[in-house]
Order: sequence, then structure tokens, then C-alpha cells
Amino acid sequence: MPEPGNDDPQVTGGCLCGRVRYVARGVPRFAVNCHYRICQKITGSGYTPVAAYAESDVVVTGEIRYFERRGDSGGKVWEGFCAECGARLTGKAQTMVGLLLIQAGSYDDPNLFQPAMDIFTASAARWDAMDPVLPKYPGMPQL
Repeated sequence: MPEPGNDDPQVTGGCLCGRVRYVARGVPRFAVNCHYRICQKITGSGYTPVAAYAESDVVVTGEIRYFERRGDSGGKVWEGFCAECGARLTGKAQTMVGLLLIQAGSYDDPNLFQPAMDIFTASAARWDAMDPVLPKYPGMPQL
């Protein structure tokens, strides 16, 4: 909900234990459902719904620990988890400088998430029922 006198949209969210909280202001640069195999492993689900915000538009309180891995591009990717409960909250990618990826499942109101596309559909599980209206990309499109 926007603050009084502030027309910029914002989302709030946090982890399972409540030790990490965030406020993300403005409109996401992009919002996708990622079906990449690593995203499946990280979430324990068929995909991860993620929105990208300018890092400068996100205020985080609490400790996020980052796990470094290699992305599909070969560049570094950092997965952010709550240091206490282990909930995945954020991500950063070497190929997306200045952006912070936020897991939509961590929003206080996950209904605020509006994905624009499904990506990495080539690795989607057969049982993953994707929204037929959203555009589909077998890999990572230009965003």
C-alpha cells in the first residue's frame, strides 16, 4: 500500500521467522515465473515467482546470507536467505547489476505479484501447470 502522500507503489515482505523484513518501492523492472532447474531446487517447487527491483529502491532490515553459484550465463548468482530460518528472499546476478530479485512468495500480500512471462520453460516439470496466457520462453529472454 502506498504511504500517505506518496504515489509510488510499494511491497513489503519478509521471512518465515520475521527477522528479515523489506520494503520495495516503485514498479518492478520485470516480474517472471522462472522454471529453471536450479530455481526448482531452491524453492522445492515447480518454479519461483520473482520480481526485479532497483537495489536502491529496496530497504532490507535483518541479516540476509548469500550463497554463490553459477548462473545459466556462466556469471555469478547470489541466492539470499534469512540467516535464522533459511527462507529464500532475494537474489542478485552478475549479469543484472543494480537489481535485487525478490521472491514473490515472501511478499506480505503475494497477490500483488503480476508475472509477465514464464522463463526457462524447457526445464519445467511436466506437472507444472503454467498460466496459458503468459508468454513462454525456453531459456532466458532479453529483459
